[in-house]
Amino acid sequence: MPRQVDHASRRLLIAEAVCRLADERGLEGVTLRDVAARAEVSMGAVQRCFRTKEEMLVFALGHVGEQVAARVRARLIRSPAQSAATALGHAASEFALLRDEHRAEARVWLAFLAQAAISAPLAEILKTNYAALEESFTHLITTAAATPDPPIPLNPHHEARTLLALADGLTTHVLLGHLTPPEAETVLHTHLANLWTA
Repeated sequence: MPRQVDHASRRLLIAEAVCRLADERGLEGVTLRDVAARAEVSMGAVQRCFRTKEEMLVFALGHVGEQVAARVRARLIRSPAQSAATALGHAASEFALLRDEHRAEARVWLAFLAQAAISAPLAEILKTNYAALEESFTHLITTAAATPDPPIPLNPHHEARTLLALADGLTTHVLLGHLTPPEAETVLHTHLANLWTA
């Protein structure tokens, strides 16, 4: 049992090293040797945890996705009495990674997005992550649209997809410096406010 716990914690340690390197250099700068050095483990330890670089990247991406999803869940749990519309705004803001403290995470997320365009295993993980978020957003939009009397006529599935695409796009615009975080937040929350006045 202790070996399994050590193996699992070592995989997380390596995933964190991958993310730090990806933040600094992009994924093209992530080598097994550099990851081993950053994680302060031997090359053999990395190779015992992951047979290939792609397997290591797949695990690291899953780790990043779980961190984002956990933060979204935590934000929703902190205010259980909030309306569905408010909950949707909080969840979308967390996913968009617009705040300064999420800048490194946003760079890592976009590095993985770029790599997923040419890596089927990474693309599969991202599609799974997006599908789960889309389902959550669809549920919140459905609930929020049904609350007023009369209900707001929306296509929740379509609106959830639009919101995911908007959030991803805003992440990119902030990282490139085209929008400041407050400007991006305004775009996001204006879009959400317009949903409920449709």
